[in-house]
This record gives sequence, C-alpha cells and structure tokens, in this order.
Amino acid sequence: MLETRNLDKSFGAVHVTRDVSLKLERGERRVILGPNGAGKTTLFNLLVGELTPDSGAVLLAGEDVTALPVAKRARRGLSRSYQKNTLFDGLTVEENLGLAAAVHTGSATRLWGDSLATPEVREIVEEVAEQVRLMPYLHAKVSEVSYGVRRQLEVGVALATRPLVLLMDEPTSGVGPEMAKGFHELLNDLPRDLTLLIIEHDMDLAFDVADTITVLNYGEVVFDGLPDAARGSKLLKEIYLGSWEDA
Repeated sequence: MLETRNLDKSFGAVHVTRDVSLKLERGERRVILGPNGAGKTTLFNLLVGELTPDSGAVLLAGEDVTALPVAKRARRGLSRSYQKNTLFDGLTVEENLGLAAAVHTGSATRLWGDSLATPEVREIVEEVAEQVRLMPYLHAKVSEVSYGVRRQLEVGVALATRPLVLLMDEPTSGVGPEMAKGFHELLNDLPRDLTLLIIEHDMDLAFDVADTITVLNYGEVVFDGLPDAARGSKLLKEIYLGSWEDA
C-alpha cells in the first residue's frame, strides 16, 4: 500500500535520511521509533511531498508518487496528522470535519460555504465523529475544547478525507496518561483496512497498536520487524538507554 525505495535526503552536510526502504501492506499498522534527530519527521515529510528526496522513490498503492505535490498525494489517499494542531479555531468541531469531508467529496466550492449541507458530507462527519469519539463536542468551537479533544479532531479531520494510508506524527504528544490511554483504544478501534504509519515515543502505545516496528537511528533503518523481536533487541536497548525495559 505504501512503499519507499532507497530514500535519501541531506540538508547541506547533514545526511538526515539514508537509504530508507519500507513496505507497508494494506491494513498494516507500523510504528516508527527512534531518538530525537533520527530522521522520523523528515521521513514523513518525504512521504507526503513536503520535501523532495535527493534520491529514491515513494509509491502509493503501486503508483510512483515521488514527483507529485502534497495535494495530489492526498487526493490519491495519503493523509497525515501533525504534532501541532492545524485546525480552524473559529469553527466548530463539526464544521472542521465537514470541510475535510467536503474536499474529499468535491463539494467544497467555497471555503466558508455550508459544507455540511451535502448528505454525503454529513454521513462522513457522523461516521468519523463516532470513530474518534467526538460526538459530545460536535457543536463546540475548536477554541473552546481541550487540547486532548483537539488531538482527536486532528485524527478525525484526516479520516474525513477517506485515506488509504494515514500518517500520524506523535498522536499522544502533550496529553496526559488518561488521554493517552484513550488514544490507544481509539487507534485500536479504527477500521482494520486502514493502513497506519505512526511516529511515537510512547513505548506502551507502540507495542499496543503495532503489527510491525521500524526503528530509525541517524537516518538509517536499524530495525524492522515484529514487536516481540523489538523487545528482545540489544541494539534497541542501547539506543534507548534501557527505556525498553519499561515498555
């Protein structure tokens, strides 16, 4: 469903992504781990088209999308949620979901038009709101809801575009233990045919949701395999200075 072939990216003398090759099957849930500076976010930027690789290729559902801009990759089914909220604070939760769904359905003729007027859009909004547990907050403005609810909405906005592959950059960043636990459940409840690629520092979440784990270090893939094998990896324990023992 999503594949990279020998991706390389440098910024001046700094080589941030080195020969990264990954292949995700449809419905696979893969977690990307690695210390700060390992190249995780750069990899995501290459996948979605925010950065152009120096060499290598990105394939989505078998199509080479390396030369396509962000918007065209999104229309082909590649969606992303970010570490920082990128929402319309002055609109309601429902309206944010509606705008994303309207773009997907092609009914968004004007940015501030009534995107919720279309039955197809409303159906998507209601389905996604149920999936990410936003029904109690639909009519609240984004500026009025908690940070945790905003994080849920980020995921919802991405899902409203009906992606084939969803990239999530540290979805539990900045949330408390209870909200992190809720995110575990939310991710586990997402449709199994949706392919997920998640950057995460929370080891509990990583091992809870991952079918496979990839570890980057200094821009290189140093581990790619099953969670049980990751738990027993001496190299990973060295990289994380023993934090694996608590995973």
